[in-house]
Amino acid sequence: MFTKILIANRGEIACRVIDTARRMGIATVAVYSDADACARHRNLADQAVHIGPAPAAESYLQDARIIEAALATGAQAIHPGYGFLSENPDFVQAVEAAGLVFIGPSVASIRAMGLKDAAKALMADAGVPVVPGYHGPRQEADFLAAEAAKIGYPVLIKARAGGGGKGMRLVEDPADFLAALEGAQREGRASFGDGAVLIEKYITTPRHIEVQVFGDRHGNVVHLYERDCSLQRRHQKVIEEAPAPDMPPAVRAAMTDAALKAARAVGYYNAGTIEFIADGSGPLRPDGFWFMEMNTRLQVEHPVTEAVTGLDLVEWQLRVAAGQALPLTQDQIALNGHAFEARIYAEDPAKGFLPAPGPLLHVAFAASARVDTGVRSGDQISPHYDPMIAKLTSHAATRDQALSQLHRALGQTHIAGTATNLRFLQALCIDADFAAGRMDTGLIARKQDTLTRSTPPDAAAILFAALTALNVDPAQPRLGFRLWGAARQTVELIHAGQTMTRGLELVPGLLTLTDGTSRAEFEAVARAGDRMQARHQGRNLNAQVVRVGDTISVLLDGRSDDFTLVDHLEIERAGAAAENRITAPMTGLVRAVAVQPGAKVGKGDLIVVLEAMKMEHSLRAAADGMIEAVHCAAGDNVSDGALLVEFTPDNADG
Repeated sequence: MFTKILIANRGEIACRVIDTARRMGIATVAVYSDADACARHRNLADQAVHIGPAPAAESYLQDARIIEAALATGAQAIHPGYGFLSENPDFVQAVEAAGLVFIGPSVASIRAMGLKDAAKALMADAGVPVVPGYHGPRQEADFLAAEAAKIGYPVLIKARAGGGGKGMRLVEDPADFLAALEGAQREGRASFGDGAVLIEKYITTPRHIEVQVFGDRHGNVVHLYERDCSLQRRHQKVIEEAPAPDMPPAVRAAMTDAALKAARAVGYYNAGTIEFIADGSGPLRPDGFWFMEMNTRLQVEHPVTEAVTGLDLVEWQLRVAAGQALPLTQDQIALNGHAFEARIYAEDPAKGFLPAPGPLLHVAFAASARVDTGVRSGDQISPHYDPMIAKLTSHAATRDQALSQLHRALGQTHIAGTATNLRFLQALCIDADFAAGRMDTGLIARKQDTLTRSTPPDAAAILFAALTALNVDPAQPRLGFRLWGAARQTVELIHAGQTMTRGLELVPGLLTLTDGTSRAEFEAVARAGDRMQARHQGRNLNAQVVRVGDTISVLLDGRSDDFTLVDHLEIERAGAAAENRITAPMTGLVRAVAVQPGAKVGKGDLIVVLEAMKMEHSLRAAADGMIEAVHCAAGDNVSDGALLVEFTPDNADG
């Protein structure tokens, strides 16, 4: 077994690998960029080596620097995590040429499965069912459009390299094909250095079901059952579970058998995942699933497999890489209960899931679920990397119990300082279709408005924020109130971009919150540390309240709300901004500018394509008008709020 390994990654996966290595008595080396100088993974490791500036292309994708760091620190092997260089065969080759062990599959296996078109041809030869489509080498736009027409719409354009939903476009109308093709090719080149694509028939009610496989260098290959990853947005997974709900034994047998055929066809060893698309229009069928791709690495969602099998997949990776045989045979691997994993992201669901880089002023996770994270209170979510904050994993005897446990754990998680998808994840947990196991990859898109609907905060949350803002101690409530006449105070707070003015009135034993038209009365208001409580209309209310600077965050009844103290100078500056400007909604890289000064645009027309946190975001005209000035160009790095384009709406005065 190794005595020291280097982890060529960052964030939660680096911390995850460190945890298992430490338990096994293996020393760890972390690598870090300028942006991660104070990151959790750097501090957890036994050693850490700086490898470059914040952009991944200048640090975590610098294979020579990573190998040099491994050699300089005496590491014997490199664990790639997922993303970055984890499925780059050239990196694996360089690692092995340097006399180091790559904790993953062989170069040959990665090459065989790395390009989706070649992989599908290989799978078809191995007797694994594949989705109908064009997987050939020709890439001329007109030719691909003709192939799409032959396949029949809707079709899916997919970058042949990489994964994670990048370089993928669903096309339902032939008129949209060329624009979608250009976007998929551009994103493929940016993410994987390869703009080639393949075209596939889009299964209209698809379920995404994958099988975890594991092999060793002695010819043994096993499966660790399936995961259902159908809850997705923009082809990225949101909540995963194991096993798949309503999985008939015959379908499981057929799917796991196909997965083992796929793994054996490439002589696979170490951890891998065979991804299938299944027809979800009715009950799962043995002839109703098709191979999509193979991920030749550990998956983000591996904790749900660990939960239902009781195994440590990272430990298996280390043992296989060290030349050992698989610890168990197929008949020794059993399913136990049900598990869910929810991915908590710094993003704003109400704004189309825009990434929300920024400070994590306060982070407290539930004790009732497994937590995989790479952050702590006070850390920053960087615009240079994936915006994941953490993963919560629940495990129970039944699916209903595990889902209920996940919902509760999400409600006990308190994150302040930046927008998150916590409330959206909670809404998914109680969605009737998902709760019943009736889902496909389009569920979130169909219900997005309902799942992301914004609702006002509870009056009690406003009360607790107001008391904190005024620095009023409920034990001595008259402090801060006038001594003569009515005991009143007024507070102004900003919530979800809206300013709210509230009055607080005190009579003995009672606090009243008013907005001028309605009143809410609270009894038994008390505070102990960061905990506040009150009684309102027969309800006993208990909240966690945290203040960091001008931000006050209240966690009440499973819902977290952030309030900001009003800065009148800032409001005046924001109000002075003209409505005829398109500004960057986040820090990012301008990928394309679709307009020039003097051009006429219609409402909804594409103006700028901005890339942030490895995803492209289309900024469109809010009204008909004319472009007056363009202040950015493709390749520009722009900050949040930067002026990109000025235009004059057709209905403007003058």
